[in-house]
Amino acid sequence: MSTNQFIYKIVPTRPDMLTSGPTDDEAVVLKQHYEYLRDLTERGIVRIAGRTLVEDESTFGIVIFYAESEREANTVMNTDPAVKLGVMHGELHPFRIALDSSSVSAGVHEKSDT
Repeated sequence: MSTNQFIYKIVPTRPDMLTSGPTDDEAVVLKQHYEYLRDLTERGIVRIAGRTLVEDESTFGIVIFYAESEREANTVMNTDPAVKLGVMHGELHPFRIALDSSSVSAGVHEKSDT
């Protein structure tokens, strides 16, 4: 498995979805989005996924995951049903986790360039 990390930020294309609720079509896509990320997590591709709990235009979600290349990472993001079907807008960035609780508690430290 790749050790290259990426993050994509997702933002609802219709912010009212958070306050007024999703349309029937959006609800179907959001379920597919969850299942897609769950499958990638079970396969060890997604490291973490979640969203902010604010329900206004500042809300966003993130997905931190592994991919061999930026091209592959773009494919992962653009295959996400929420992005692919236009319920969310995705923005991809190369990423590197500097610290997490499992590496600190296990005494694992990687040299950082920062």
